[in-house]
Amino acid sequence: MKRSQINRALTDARSCFEINGWHLPPNPKWDVCDFGRNRFENEGLVLLNLAEEPEYCEKLMYARRNQVTLAHTHRLKKEDIICRAGELEIQLWKGKPHDSKVSSFQLQVNGDLKIFQSGQVLTLNAGERITLIPGIYHSFWPRSEECVIGEVSTANDDLNDNLFAESDIARFPSIEEDEPPLARLISERDQSQPAD
Repeated sequence: MKRSQINRALTDARSCFEINGWHLPPNPKWDVCDFGRNRFENEGLVLLNLAEEPEYCEKLMYARRNQVTLAHTHRLKKEDIICRAGELEIQLWKGKPHDSKVSSFQLQVNGDLKIFQSGQVLTLNAGERITLIPGIYHSFWPRSEECVIGEVSTANDDLNDNLFAESDIARFPSIEEDEPPLARLISERDQSQPAD
């Protein structure tokens, strides 16, 4: 991704968060994901880590209409995905999408158990949530023009815990510097680069 794309994504996310009443913490920990395919307008997500503790994590995420977070699951992480503003569609599979042999499974939606068929799409309205467990592959995208998405989870390990359905996916973007950064991303901070 070009740094200018990242800067624009951060500006759009910050604006949407503020319009929807989300006050950001001092020195926000930003992350931008293009899944290593450099198609951010269609496959991408902006993330902001609000809490990173050994026992739990909280994130705020932002996406625009037609911007998909690609199918993935987690080795260990259990998470609630919450629609904080807008409408969010989430597609669910028990196992890899193309290999899934389990036709139905149960998950909690707003605290109640619901039965799903592999490949089913669920729409979450603002305030609604789904609880995802390891082994449940999921892909999501805004149904509205833009969406604020929350995540509350057990400990987060973006380097080792993400399992994507497709093998050519990268969790963090390669960055082409074409303008100064508005903020350093989490992946850059992890590489001991100066933080802004």
